[in-house]
Amino acid sequence: MKTIFTKEQNSILAGTMLGDGSLESSGFNGSRLQIKQANRKREYVQWIYSKFSKIVRTPPKERMDTNQWYFGTRYDETLDLWRREFYHDRTKVVPINICDLIKEPIALAVWYMDDGSLDYREKSHYSFTLSTDSFTLIEVGRLKQVLYENFGVESNIQLLLSRGKRYPKLYIGRKGRDQFHTTILPYVLDCFRYKMPPRSMTPQRLNPSQFIG
Repeated sequence: MKTIFTKEQNSILAGTMLGDGSLESSGFNGSRLQIKQANRKREYVQWIYSKFSKIVRTPPKERMDTNQWYFGTRYDETLDLWRREFYHDRTKVVPINICDLIKEPIALAVWYMDDGSLDYREKSHYSFTLSTDSFTLIEVGRLKQVLYENFGVESNIQLLLSRGKRYPKLYIGRKGRDQFHTTILPYVLDCFRYKMPPRSMTPQRLNPSQFIG
């Protein structure tokens, strides 16, 4: 089977490929998308399922042993093309053409819901981080370029030390956080509101002089 996806479906696929989504190859008749999230993010699993339900045989289920909700699509030739873009020897990579794949705000929001975090300090500071630990420094540089060129979001690459090794993360501080927040806010589901600053700190009410970067 070879499915023609909509612009929205392609955007969701691109976003979750940078995050928690995975593509599994059958070896001969395509690949399938697999989505897994903790129980408290069931709403998110159901939402992605609603976008791809036409190629899913079984609706999302709960796994009691792992406290997760999950579903998988049927094997599909188009999904196999996506797998070839985002995988090399079973390892996720950032494609060279990522700027052409992450172009819509919904793609950025899905990526953030999957792998983003908020640093919020009441009345003093907020910033966003995108976990890009599994990617190389060059690949994270491509993602930094995507944020700026496609969404006007300025960010920095931070090399954080963990167990003697440094891992790159994308940090969105004072110069980019308002634009990032405005771009993804319409698409962030309620179960991820904890990853967004409170209304009192949205761009419309911010006094830039009171924040540290």
